[in-house]
Amino acid sequence: MTIQLDGPASDMAQRLPSNYDKFPKIAVAGQQAWRGWPAVLSELRYRAEQQAGVPLIVVDCYPGTDLDELQAAAAQQWPDCELINAEDAVLDSAALGALLERFLTPDRVLGVMSPHALREFYDADNLAALAARLARRTRPTLVYGWGAALAAPEPTVLALADLARWEIQVRLRRGQGNWHAGNGGEDILRKYKRGFFVEWRVADRHKLSLTGQMDFYLETNTAGQPMMIARSSYEASLNAAASRPFRTVPFFDPGVWGGQWLREVCDLDRGAENFAWGFDGVPEENSLLFDYGDQDGRPLEMPAQNLVLERPRDLLGEITYSRFGAEFPIRFDFLDTVGGGNLSLQVHPLTAYIQQHFGMSYTQDESYYLLDADETALIYLGVKNGVDRQQMLTDLQDAQQTGHFDAGRYVNALPAHKHDHFSIPAGTVHCSGSGAMVLEISATPYIFTFKLWDWGRLGLDGQPRPIHLQHGAANIQWDRDADWVEKNLLHLTQPVGSGEGWREESTGMSELEFIETRRHWFSVPVHHDTHGTVNILNLVEGREAVVESPTGAFEPFTVHYAETFIVPAAVGQYVIRPTVEGQELATIKAYVRGTGR
Repeated sequence: MTIQLDGPASDMAQRLPSNYDKFPKIAVAGQQAWRGWPAVLSELRYRAEQQAGVPLIVVDCYPGTDLDELQAAAAQQWPDCELINAEDAVLDSAALGALLERFLTPDRVLGVMSPHALREFYDADNLAALAARLARRTRPTLVYGWGAALAAPEPTVLALADLARWEIQVRLRRGQGNWHAGNGGEDILRKYKRGFFVEWRVADRHKLSLTGQMDFYLETNTAGQPMMIARSSYEASLNAAASRPFRTVPFFDPGVWGGQWLREVCDLDRGAENFAWGFDGVPEENSLLFDYGDQDGRPLEMPAQNLVLERPRDLLGEITYSRFGAEFPIRFDFLDTVGGGNLSLQVHPLTAYIQQHFGMSYTQDESYYLLDADETALIYLGVKNGVDRQQMLTDLQDAQQTGHFDAGRYVNALPAHKHDHFSIPAGTVHCSGSGAMVLEISATPYIFTFKLWDWGRLGLDGQPRPIHLQHGAANIQWDRDADWVEKNLLHLTQPVGSGEGWREESTGMSELEFIETRRHWFSVPVHHDTHGTVNILNLVEGREAVVESPTGAFEPFTVHYAETFIVPAAVGQYVIRPTVEGQELATIKAYVRGTGR
């Protein structure tokens, strides 16, 4: 596909065929995989029958797994087997709703992080009765569902069924409900909220408790096409990812303000109206693809969050892990308004506020790095000098009824150019205007956006997009006016070092943020070192580069324009070089401040 945009974007995009890799893979040689229900179930049954006693096969499932598909396949292949859905022992809907009410809240978007263990979602008497029933079994038995291992702590064989976060979201959009919520017809924002604040938190804790004792890992992303590996292969896959540079599997989504740049540069669906977001470098949301090089060739897709949970020291580094725990603290994503509209005018919560109200330990400090911009592009950042805060809040409140708010009266509108970098610490009013291709470099909490004004638009679902003016008003830092922004958030790029064919710059993240960013311009190989902390990079200029180990510790790794890649802390030294000698390229690198530099 050749990139060719109409209108203002036509001068911005590369005029070469797109080489953006939408399905990056991690090669792991010498591992066996079973594909399809017949092969998967045959192996589970065979392994169980090698053990003494009546086989008890347990498949504990991440919420969102298609249990009907699993049950139907087992019923067809194992007619002699008793099939038990462990979820029959969960609390009734009223009791479960009462338990979660405080954490789900009435808001469409915002909840409170759940501290629950999965066992709390089960009726203790029902669970005990199921365990007693299993102890008396007289024929082969399959127990399945989220929490199946709770009823069968000593299975003959244990498999963990898993699926990607994005696939769960796709299923929710298609009408699947949340776990025992009976909410298939509910709007996607509320479904996502229940997953984000409750189900996925509890599920990740439960999954982590099982991976050390499971016999098999079962991927269930594609309907009718499960893929299973042994625990040893699961461990080998994580070890491979933690010891080399890698990319996560990106996904893209439309939006009311979405643009056209991502479609062209990343070679996306030509039939889609726009793409607003691109998630490329968000381990909590993205997946990893593992290629085992076997005859079938289909890779296994695993949530990248598994790597964060299972290999935090190798991935994050000891200092970053000690500060954040098993959580990936930095995210890269795309915001495309080229040929689109303005983002919502917004503010992110201060750290104390997000801790007190939402149960998060740190907040969404962020920045906008301009991958591209047309001649009209603006970034709205900070309030104007002398702004009347009460009048601004009154006008914002009135705008919810009148459909009009004069943003230019209250908020600074700054011209934006390619390779500009705008720091946006939490509490700063901001948004991207139209005509900008933003690489957002931010702290990982990303659902806590308090919209102040959305330009009178409806969402793609036809409903008003949620406004959180009360939360926003409590977090706006009114002293961040034009003078403060000029002094603290603009023109902060500083040279760090240089040599023949390369130069390094600090691109100016605010001292209020924990993220450090460095840009390297280079036409020769450039040496990097993780210094014991995870590095996240994007190739922001140039068509292609190669990441290599100076000691041959990992195979050369090719990256293309606009691709985000992650270098685990354990990698240590690495080199990035142009594939075309003498061609100038640029990367932007982010890492946690105070980690070995």
